[in-house]
Amino acid sequence: MTILVTGGAGYIGSHTVIELLKQNEEVIIVDNFCNSVPEVLNRINIITGKDIIMHEGDVQDKEFLRDVFSQYDFDAVIHFAGYKAVGESVEQPLKYYQNNIAATLNLVEVMTEFNVKSIVFSSSATVYGMNNQVPFNETMPTSATNPYGYSKLMVEQILTDIANSDADWAVTNLRYFNPIGAHESSLIGECPNGIPNNLMPYVTQVAIGEREELSVFGNDYDTHDGTGVRDYIHVTDLAKGHVLAINYNRTHKGATVVNLGTGIGYSVLDLVKTFEEINKVPVPYKICDRRPGDIATCYADATKAKELLGWQAEKTLEDMVRDSWNWQAKNPHGYHTK
Repeated sequence: MTILVTGGAGYIGSHTVIELLKQNEEVIIVDNFCNSVPEVLNRINIITGKDIIMHEGDVQDKEFLRDVFSQYDFDAVIHFAGYKAVGESVEQPLKYYQNNIAATLNLVEVMTEFNVKSIVFSSSATVYGMNNQVPFNETMPTSATNPYGYSKLMVEQILTDIANSDADWAVTNLRYFNPIGAHESSLIGECPNGIPNNLMPYVTQVAIGEREELSVFGNDYDTHDGTGVRDYIHVTDLAKGHVLAINYNRTHKGATVVNLGTGIGYSVLDLVKTFEEINKVPVPYKICDRRPGDIATCYADATKAKELLGWQAEKTLEDMVRDSWNWQAKNPHGYHTK
């Protein structure tokens, strides 16, 4: 198969490209490097021993997309390209709606023009909103509390409506929980621009001395230690889920939604303490006020992923914190490390 991966140089995209190449798929990456760097392509080449085909450009540019589609006979698309910072989405909602929704419309329109009707979409557990009881399963009502969440919900709806209108479409919306970790080679990992929005890169930057201390937002939740509980999933497990979703789309039409999570909830302090114990590195932290919109507990019911895709998470929290630290320690300046 020939698979287009939008945002394929990003954190989850790059790990997925590796897993696709291991399955001997032909992979074409489209990325504008707004939240990634070209060096990741060199790292993928070292890991896989395969040349990487890359087109630099923006999914918002329909003519650019048409040019890419005209060069290859694509069988499917994995769509990662999108902004992902909740706080920024509140400050700049139009930016998020334009990039995450309008650009997806461009992509789907070009896919239709070229008769490419299989897509795996990078969605998020944030679509479960504030009021569902854990574990979250795919039949629960959805809602959102910020433009980022609304953009994920809207794209899920758009893709589902397209599949309902045309029986040739195969759509799998994958709802991620909390990806952390890095490739076991330590050559690729999470490399955020500026101050990290996610917990693990902040932990590793504190551990390596780049930041003074970790801010833990709230210790008065109804959890075993008062800090928020989340379902942390190793990025390699997540990447393998995308490969299985592509395989699923080969033989199943219509639209489906699938959680990708471990089904286990760990608190912020569970993660910090496990990180310190496994890596023998201290992580100073301070307790701060809760952030608006944060819920106490969030973890997946991953039954459907096992039943439909034959997927389940394999890596433990210990694996996740070890691989995260190995990536940071060996790449103290991320992809700018020589």
